[in-house]
Amino acid sequence: MEDARQDTARQAALDYHEFPKPGKLEIRATKPLANGRDLSRAYSPGVAEACLEIKADPSTASRYTARGNLVAVVSNGTAVLGLGNIGALASKPVMEGKAVLFKKFANIDCFDIELNEPDPVKLAEIVCALEPTFGAINLEDIKAPDCFIVEKLCREKMNIPVFHDDQHGTAIVVGAAATNALHVAGKRFEDIRIVSTGGGAAGIACLNMLLKLGVKRENVWLCDIHGLVYEGREIDMNPQKAAYAQTSDKRTLDEVIDGADMFLGLSGPGVLKPEMVARMAENPIIFALANPTPEILPDQVREVAPGAIIATGRSDFPNQVNNVLCFPFIFRGALDVGATQINDAMQLACIEGIAALARATTSAEAAAAYRGEKLSFGPDYLIPKPFDPRLIGVVASAVAKAAMETGVATRPIEDLNAYRERLNGSVFKSALIMRPVFEAARQATRRIIFAEGEEERVLRAANAMLEETTDKPILIGRPDVIARRAERAGLPIRPDRDFEIVNPENDARYRDYWGSYHELMARRGVTPDLARAILRTNTTAIGAIAVHRGDADSLICGTFGQYLWHLKYVTEVLGRDGLSPHGALSLMIMEDGPLFIADTQVNPVPTPEQIAQSVLGAVRHAKRFGVTPKVALCSHSNFGNLDTDSGRRMRAAMEILDAETRNFVYEGEMSIDAALDPDLRARIFPNARLEKAANILIFAYSDAANAARNILRMKAGGLEVGPILMGMGNKAHIVTPSITARGLLNVSAIAGTPVAHYG
Repeated sequence: MEDARQDTARQAALDYHEFPKPGKLEIRATKPLANGRDLSRAYSPGVAEACLEIKADPSTASRYTARGNLVAVVSNGTAVLGLGNIGALASKPVMEGKAVLFKKFANIDCFDIELNEPDPVKLAEIVCALEPTFGAINLEDIKAPDCFIVEKLCREKMNIPVFHDDQHGTAIVVGAAATNALHVAGKRFEDIRIVSTGGGAAGIACLNMLLKLGVKRENVWLCDIHGLVYEGREIDMNPQKAAYAQTSDKRTLDEVIDGADMFLGLSGPGVLKPEMVARMAENPIIFALANPTPEILPDQVREVAPGAIIATGRSDFPNQVNNVLCFPFIFRGALDVGATQINDAMQLACIEGIAALARATTSAEAAAAYRGEKLSFGPDYLIPKPFDPRLIGVVASAVAKAAMETGVATRPIEDLNAYRERLNGSVFKSALIMRPVFEAARQATRRIIFAEGEEERVLRAANAMLEETTDKPILIGRPDVIARRAERAGLPIRPDRDFEIVNPENDARYRDYWGSYHELMARRGVTPDLARAILRTNTTAIGAIAVHRGDADSLICGTFGQYLWHLKYVTEVLGRDGLSPHGALSLMIMEDGPLFIADTQVNPVPTPEQIAQSVLGAVRHAKRFGVTPKVALCSHSNFGNLDTDSGRRMRAAMEILDAETRNFVYEGEMSIDAALDPDLRARIFPNARLEKAANILIFAYSDAANAARNILRMKAGGLEVGPILMGMGNKAHIVTPSITARGLLNVSAIAGTPVAHYG
């Protein structure tokens, strides 16, 4: 059975690399090449202008070429993973994979370069000759001690960052994990005694880093396959190992392990025995990082030291020491400031950023990627997960700052806060466009009530509100359930301490709430008994009544259930005094900019008047996001060429809009391709008042609008903000079940914006 599983896994891995096309990388052009004009600019004669600019000022290469965002991943295949010296060609899948990680996590472009050169001096010469092509060099999988020689020569001769990830990437992540392990254990670097196994590049680099963090040299005991590294030993020695030689008559790991506070293993399976762990200090720190089988398995450690703090290199145990936490982001920061090297200060800044992020509240995105794992700081969560999207903003900005402070940045960044926001915007696609909304929301403190307060996404959104805004969340739900789920999610928030609770099972306001609901609904067939039942079980009705009575300013509901079901109660309670829902607006954030779509939910077949209302509401909201509205009224008909129902209603809506002077551009009726393709539109209707592509699409049927929204979300990578319920004076917003915690935070910012900002 085990053999069959391994065969299946092996074939799946091979298929992943072979299909649908061989390998994991491809090259794509970033500029159009569609006609002779493009060709003349991309190549001869136009390309000569860029060449001459760079000749006159070499620093402009980062303006006119991709060099400033291009890294070389270089290996000679002499120490690949746990496979050993398999040669340059066989190492290529690993180097391609490294390039993919650079792109995925930090949007850095890479070329993988595998070189048939075992001589370290000659290898360094080849790498140095590549400097005109790249903004930085990532050395990878070169055996020790050759890797020390290659890196030293390259650093001395090159004026761009050279970083051997096997050494320094591992050391940085170990440093971050050790920082937090000592934090949990209540110990200090300068006081601990460390025993390490593995005298290779990674092991030596980790020890060097721990010394920089405060560990005393005399408290480090290094062992390798031949035993303790001691003064006078001649077998398998090099200067890097010799730096850790102890004056001692002890010779084995078993002899030096007694009383050690920390074991650091970068060696092989089974090296550390349970009986050795039992003789270490109380609650020892065990970093068993050999892959795929660690020096000792966590279960074996727990049997003899239940309070041990454990990390491994594997993803199936807590605290995976994974270089991907470091290298994409340290290179991102270095490239963005044009650093000439990656120095100690930049590496220490990287450690501080990673460690601090683990101590902060876990992001909703990381929780979603690692569903089922408890991601709260402690013995089993010392370092963040690789898919935590906050890493790029925290780590890269810290690295950039350190580079500038130490004088190695050739392109200093003036506004580090803006830089960090831009980095966050690269992973939180909604961050940049939501900025004006969040800024407007901070001008007032509003009380936002969530109908589904026991839902984890709501808890994460409420926690983010408290961290990032001035608004006050109110959650409808059972306090014990909310507290238990918040703790399980690793969130620090608790009911009644951090936010208000409306408990449907037992709330002092219950009589007032059902009384208010009965008063509103008495002539719509709702009896007192029915009103009492609804206000015990229907959290949307409870939230609407809270807003109606002034106990909250805005309601957010809809994380489960059908949109129109929620809309019924919202409209019954809050749809008065001139307020009525006239459309749902979805903002889709696309690669080429924002696109607003309406009406996606409210009116199945809107009247011309409702269409015109949707246009006006969409325009107001687009302006809130800092977008200049360009509205297209969409139909199968193009400017009257078809006598269809949708065409007739869109033409009637145009007449309503034309009856008054408008301060925005709109046009219709037209097909979606005409709305988004100005050239096509010009051929069909040369005198159209709309220029360029529309950014607001108004549909004649909610089915069509909702389908467009879902296609863009599911197949085109569009990120939705909303839906935004138009016409209700910002008193309620109904989301959809697919919304994320980040999406709920965005809607809460919209709900938290004072009505005066709606225009």
